[in-house]
This record gives sequence, C-alpha cells and structure tokens, in this order.
Amino acid sequence: MDPQLLEALRALADASRLRLVGLLSARPMAVEELAAASGLSAGTVVHHLKRLEAAGLVDSTPRSPYVEYALRVDRLQAVSKQLAGLERADEAGAELPGPDGEALPAYDAKVLRAFLREGHLVSIPAQERKRQAVLRYLAARCFGEDRPYPEREVNERLSQYYEDVAALRRYLVGAGLMTRAGGEYRLNRSPGRT
Repeated sequence: MDPQLLEALRALADASRLRLVGLLSARPMAVEELAAASGLSAGTVVHHLKRLEAAGLVDSTPRSPYVEYALRVDRLQAVSKQLAGLERADEAGAELPGPDGEALPAYDAKVLRAFLREGHLVSIPAQERKRQAVLRYLAARCFGEDRPYPEREVNERLSQYYEDVAALRRYLVGAGLMTRAGGEYRLNRSPGRT
C-alpha cells in the first residue's frame, strides 16, 4: 500500500484533527482562531496541524503576525481516489478469471487470493470447503482436455502449482474431480465423491 496514503489516513484517524480539517474546510485560519473554534489549546492545535501538514493535508502560509493554515482539498480528493482505487482493485481480484475466461465465484476467488502467490499454491487448505475451491481451480487449469492423463503428465502439470503432487493427486481423486484407472487420470466432468 502507498506509504503516503497510509500517512494521510493515520493523520485523519484522530477526532481532534478531523475537527480541525472540518474547520479549515470553510476557510484558511490561524492557530488562535482554530483553538477558539475547536476548544483546544493553541499548543494542541499546533501539534495536530504539524501532523496534518506532514501528511500533506494542510499548508501553512506566514501572514504577519500569524501563520495561516489552509486545507489542501486536492490532497483530500487524491486520498479519496486512492481509496476508491483500492476498492476497485479488491473487486477486480474477486473476479479472477477461470480457465474459460469467465470470472470465478466470489468465494473461490477469495480463497485463491489467500492460497496462491504469483501463480503458485503456498499450501493446501486444511478446511474442506477451501480445499475444494483450490482443487476445482487446479483441475480446470491443468486438465482442460477430455482425455486420459498418464501419472507422469499429471505430476508435471501439478508441479507447476505445488511441489507435493502426490497429495494433490490424492485430493483430486478423493474429491471426485478426477478418476484414476490403470495408472491414468481423467477429469471427471460430473464431479462427486467416488
């Protein structure tokens, strides 16, 4: 995540600073005006303004005999856009493409985001429902053709995703996603427990 975005969010995560932002949204003000309007001491106002300024949310301009502070509305808008971008990125992740190019179900996409890193399975989920989501994904990705696969080829295809191919083979057969006969595996087009 963007460090500047985090800094801005930390600066805004305080009731007193939010009150100052609200006051500054009306017009630029000096410390004394902000203190009177917020009920905070001048020292406390200065402390909070420094934090907001460090996060790029407030600018200060010397105006004799005071320093005037102004809200940077452009920066607040940028923070808002960044937050909206995070939401869109999360939604896009929920639409991981399946092998046929269509979006996966939201639950499957969530599980895959948790268990796949850079296209590799980090571990086999212990929870049955999560394991089923991973196995469905692997079966569809690795065995799209309706034909028998020799065990050697099954191992090669699965090893692209995870090193313990024997465990994946057992789980795929146990889940009814594949059948095994005579040393060959075949994708089960109507999966159910075997």
